[in-house]
Amino acid sequence: MKMNLPNKITISRIILAVIMIFLMLIPWYDLGIIFPEYIINGEILSLRNIIAGTIFLIASITDFIDGYIARSRNLVTDFGKITDAIADKILVNGLIIILAYERMIPLVVPVVIVIRDIVVDSCKMVIGSKGKAVGASILGKIKTICMMVGLTLLLFANVPFTYIDFPLDKLLILIGTILSVLSGSQYFLEATDNFNYKK
Repeated sequence: MKMNLPNKITISRIILAVIMIFLMLIPWYDLGIIFPEYIINGEILSLRNIIAGTIFLIASITDFIDGYIARSRNLVTDFGKITDAIADKILVNGLIIILAYERMIPLVVPVVIVIRDIVVDSCKMVIGSKGKAVGASILGKIKTICMMVGLTLLLFANVPFTYIDFPLDKLLILIGTILSVLSGSQYFLEATDNFNYKK
């Protein structure tokens, strides 16, 4: 199958996400590899996190680029919709699970996000089975932006906001988590309108 440009960009995001996850998961210390660490306003910034943050930032930017190109050039495909959703979940969900394991963010964040995604995907299946299209909600888009910016800042030790002692990274992740619940509720309410309650 010949892929168009947006789909190629989406596949590249999946590859970047997998590389980032492996970078974060490999026990480098046990392998005798120690990444340099830098102290910035009392916060520890590891070279590993800098590399992972750079990969995450590039991958996040491609999320907006492929969508813009697909819509502006009328290149939206079913393959693109599926792979785009997969890429986003691998990128964001994979990272928040790792960060929660490393206690950089509360465990409640990945729990809420993963449950929300299960609910939303189930709702999309119900709505789609009725032959109706499911568009991304504005809350869902804002949630994605908050999470991506917040996670990027977290990996970079909240620079430059750490210099003014403003935890923008954690604030954006908190807002993104709350918005994920609200946007998930929107999908659920939309799906309930399509339920058939008759046995």
